[in-house]
Amino acid sequence: MNKVDRANWIKAAETIGIFTLVIWLAHFLNTLTGHQFNTFGIYPRNLQTLPGVVLWPFLHADFNHIVMNTTPLLFMGYLVALRGRWMFISSSLLILIVGGLGVWVFGRAAFHIGASGLVFGYFGFLVAIGIYERRFSGLAIASLTLFYYGGLIFGVLPTNSFVSWEGHLFGLLAGILAARVFARTKVSDRTT
Repeated sequence: MNKVDRANWIKAAETIGIFTLVIWLAHFLNTLTGHQFNTFGIYPRNLQTLPGVVLWPFLHADFNHIVMNTTPLLFMGYLVALRGRWMFISSSLLILIVGGLGVWVFGRAAFHIGASGLVFGYFGFLVAIGIYERRFSGLAIASLTLFYYGGLIFGVLPTNSFVSWEGHLFGLLAGILAARVFARTKVSDRTT
């Protein structure tokens, strides 16, 4: 591995590490207040909770909730961050905003919180970008993501009333959209 590759791997680890740390710090503060910050999540069709479209991945119901989101967030977030810090930030914002707006418009009446919408967004992004770009590295990462986290797809089904399947579904769709928007096309595929 050359110095540039090593630097990219380290930068990606720093990026997702800092992001995950911020989520954990927010959870710690939320816990100290008795989870009062959860009212800053998304409550569909309520204008006062529209800022929740950006805040929902930083809020969790309890310790188990954040732990369940952390491992896939670190794994898939790291793979997204390997594409560069700008790509990580841009795709994360697109997933948060588009996915969050989908929940805000179509979700059931409840507070929707947690980083799982972002996790599903990263899943959709990694699989779709491999398909859109048709490069070996992207397809290899898509395959790895499907192998380890393919079962996530069942999380978009309304099977548990305490789980925001809407957040999962719209996060996934927003991740696919982010992949479409940010996919790098080969020079030979471009038309002049």
